[in-house]
Amino acid sequence: MKNYLSQIAFTVAVVLIFNLRSYSQSGGIKAYEFLSLTNSARTAALGSNFLTIRDHDLSLALANPSLISPQMNNTLSLNFIDNFTGAHYGYASYGFNSAKFGSFAGTMQYSNYGKSDNTDETGAVIGQYNAGEYAFNLGWGRMLDSVFSIGANVKMIYSGLETYNSIGIATDVAASYFPDESFCASILLRNIGRQITAYSSAGVEPLPFEIQAGISKKLAHVPFRYSILLQHLEKWDLGYADPNAPVDPFTGEAAKVSGIDAFANNAMRHIVIGGEFIPARFLSFRLGFNYLRRQEMKVATIPGMVGFSWGIGLKVSKFNFSYSRSAYHQVGSPNFISISTNLGDWNRN
Repeated sequence: MKNYLSQIAFTVAVVLIFNLRSYSQSGGIKAYEFLSLTNSARTAALGSNFLTIRDHDLSLALANPSLISPQMNNTLSLNFIDNFTGAHYGYASYGFNSAKFGSFAGTMQYSNYGKSDNTDETGAVIGQYNAGEYAFNLGWGRMLDSVFSIGANVKMIYSGLETYNSIGIATDVAASYFPDESFCASILLRNIGRQITAYSSAGVEPLPFEIQAGISKKLAHVPFRYSILLQHLEKWDLGYADPNAPVDPFTGEAAKVSGIDAFANNAMRHIVIGGEFIPARFLSFRLGFNYLRRQEMKVATIPGMVGFSWGIGLKVSKFNFSYSRSAYHQVGSPNFISISTNLGDWNRN
């Protein structure tokens, strides 16, 4: 047991040393950002792009491969996200077992950004172009003993943006600890990899590497499960240069918040909170709050529900349905739709 823990700690330390950056912002500087999109309605409802709930839900395995289990064998999961302005993306996953090598989950994901106008230097439309990105993911999970599991994903990536194309490869590694059915803790290192071919002669770009961790706990006497998730552990400062921030009259620079307020603000940007109320085995109601999303996407004068998310899960016959909405800004919220079934159930009387 101690050997497993020391190996996990050593891996995390090495990756931290070689991947720390001092960027002022996290977005817009990396290739294949679509790899970090939220892939299921349940995950979106609880506020993040990963979960640490070990109840054999195949839709959670893409973001956390240590959750892949034998109970997912022969399960099919389909996820569709209706994004903004005609863009959409989706995932199709299938789980299968090998008695010798462990449990696997294969996932095909795509992001379709729709058609855009191609213009000349005067702004005249001279045609249209398509943009899309795709990845094939093969996930593997295995029990180390009765309370520890490990998992990994291998991702083959293709990105086509107008006339620019790129191919890449990435991997995720994860470990989970679950002393009983009500509690699970996980740590994940996501999108470790590189571009094989770059978009242009400017050279390769970094991938959206991230370290994540979290816990989930189902209460003993109340039909409720809560999740506390930590994101971007590879980087402490998740703030950004706010153009509307007050300006120091002496230096002309944006005034900086310091002390306990700055510490609390940074700490909260790493935390995502979610909860599931489960009044019946076939029904669940979900709610989440992502402080980082709220701070980055809200309009200061009318923040509204930005950063909050909600959803519902329903089991009907052999199908599990999930629907959720996640408020990114005041204009609208994406629709997340998931459906899954165990194909083996259809062969049973």
